[in-house]
Amino acid sequence: MIPRLFGLLTAAILVLPSLARAIEIQEVTSPGGIEAWLVEDDTIPFVAIDIWFNGGASLDAEDSRGAVHLMTGLLEEGAADMDARAFAEAVEGLAAGFEFDVYRDALTVSARMLTENRDAAADLLRAALVEPRFDADAVERVRGQVLSILDGDDRDPDELASRAFNRLAWGDHPYGSALEGTRESVSALTRDDLLAAHRAVLARDRVVVGASGDITAEELGLLLDRILGDLPAEGAPMPEIADYQLPSGTTVIDFPSPQSVALFGHEGIARDDPDFFPAFVLNQIMGGGNFRSRLMQEVRVARGLTYGIYSYLATAEYGQTMGGRFSSSNDLVAEAIAVIREQWADVAANGVSDEELEAAKRYLTGAYPLRFDGNGRIAGILAGMQADGMPVDYILSRNDYVEAVTAEDVRRVAERLLQPDALHFVVVGRPEGLDASN
Repeated sequence: MIPRLFGLLTAAILVLPSLARAIEIQEVTSPGGIEAWLVEDDTIPFVAIDIWFNGGASLDAEDSRGAVHLMTGLLEEGAADMDARAFAEAVEGLAAGFEFDVYRDALTVSARMLTENRDAAADLLRAALVEPRFDADAVERVRGQVLSILDGDDRDPDELASRAFNRLAWGDHPYGSALEGTRESVSALTRDDLLAAHRAVLARDRVVVGASGDITAEELGLLLDRILGDLPAEGAPMPEIADYQLPSGTTVIDFPSPQSVALFGHEGIARDDPDFFPAFVLNQIMGGGNFRSRLMQEVRVARGLTYGIYSYLATAEYGQTMGGRFSSSNDLVAEAIAVIREQWADVAANGVSDEELEAAKRYLTGAYPLRFDGNGRIAGILAGMQADGMPVDYILSRNDYVEAVTAEDVRRVAERLLQPDALHFVVVGRPEGLDASN
């Protein structure tokens, strides 16, 4: 499964130590018991608040896949006594900004507001979260947008590969279907389904909050009760752990194109696993975005089989994978797959060189640009840290965890994690000389 949320979080926490030391995080509990992390900054009269509801699209009922996604798209389409137009005009009139997004494991709300309009903006956000209208015309308009997205995905080889891998890997679990649902399921959704999705996800027992800007801890606590206090105390039960079902092999999906897209992987590692940081460094060495990675060097540089290739750790809450993606002309895909399997097996058996390890650690600790470059970015990082179960001092200690990884750690974790005989490749295109085994 390709992780939309994890990629965001991983990038967001890669900060330079000098800046991280300047970030002072306050732990806040509102009078109503809502917990938040806050970085105060009164240099400009502006505050950013990120509110994340754990569960996300994985809380879709089996017979209404896509309901959480459609419901999320409707949160800004009218609330309380305001229709969609009136709500948009009210938000614009306050120079505020709200963004509502949904991922596999979280529904996220990003709110940006001026200090002078903070209370009025909070009231609008409360209305959107607590009293969405789900008017018939808005439902049909947003439903049409979702169906258009799904139609486009049917013509996108990358999306076809992701859909197929997820379906084969996770079966009937919510991870096994697109978070947007299917054309059939979205077309059948009713207003009652949207109300049920709203009750399932938007509840106080699964919320984490990050805030940054011109607001004190006391003010933030009162504001959070104002925004969230009227939501239900509890939402739907969280999903069961997903059962990974995909054996080794190859799945070919016919697609008329001169090149093929290939998505590959096997079971991965959880974010709270004691071996996560060695696995994190290992993935960087294998293909984590650096031109010097094993896969880039062996598949592209040495053999010219692709323009680009990368690997990833997908650390979703209820099921994890490790894998990667590349595209290549149809006559080169089979050879590229063979090389990937060879590299997977070589690192699993022999580990990595000291040079590879040091280069990866340098990249992970120092090569990324500053991420704490604004209140909006900081608020999202704070919420993401809590959603991932990180300690409040993680910003200070993150690079120490990376630096502590040794060659022996990487060798041990590579032997455990890399499973060349378990890799499954989903290829969308018309690859030559490649027999499908699934």
